[in-house]
Amino acid sequence: MSNQRPQPPQSEPLSRVQILAAMGVTALVLLLVTRLWLLFDTVTLLPFRWLPQALLWGAGLGLSITLASALVYQIWPAYRRSADFYLEFVLKPLTWPDLLWLGLLPGLSEELLFRGVMLPALGLNTGGVIVSSLCFGVLHLSGLQQWPYVLWASLVGLSLGFSAVMTGNLLVPVTAHVVANLVSSLIWKFRQV
Repeated sequence: MSNQRPQPPQSEPLSRVQILAAMGVTALVLLLVTRLWLLFDTVTLLPFRWLPQALLWGAGLGLSITLASALVYQIWPAYRRSADFYLEFVLKPLTWPDLLWLGLLPGLSEELLFRGVMLPALGLNTGGVIVSSLCFGVLHLSGLQQWPYVLWASLVGLSLGFSAVMTGNLLVPVTAHVVANLVSSLIWKFRQV
């Protein structure tokens, strides 16, 4: 009998096509849930208004989230391990042009559901922001060992939720989400070269 600890099972890496298909299917499922929610509830979708200042606020928030993530990555080893696992698993098989899809698909579908529909349904207040942010964090759970990433996603959800409440414009969190995903993905890919 060995005194070595059992190692956690290693996940088989997914191919580029499998990652892209998973992103597409996930986006479609989230959009379907959004549509069904709007069909069976009287909630009104948070407005999506194309305003230059909303794009700027969203881009600034997205860059702030990326910088905060880099800082947390440096000072919190558990988050670093969790983020490394996630980024390696998702980004490694993708090509540079694929990163655009990684920015757009989750940014649009997740924000439509969590900030566009769920937040107004729960209430455009602190309680609604907290509950929708926790649900957003749980969406990012890929295993119990990834709890730091879920915690981080929940905190990001808080900032996206409060940006939606303060501006009343879904374009702000959508832009922030897309920018954060895109910039962090580009930085990770660039560091792997």
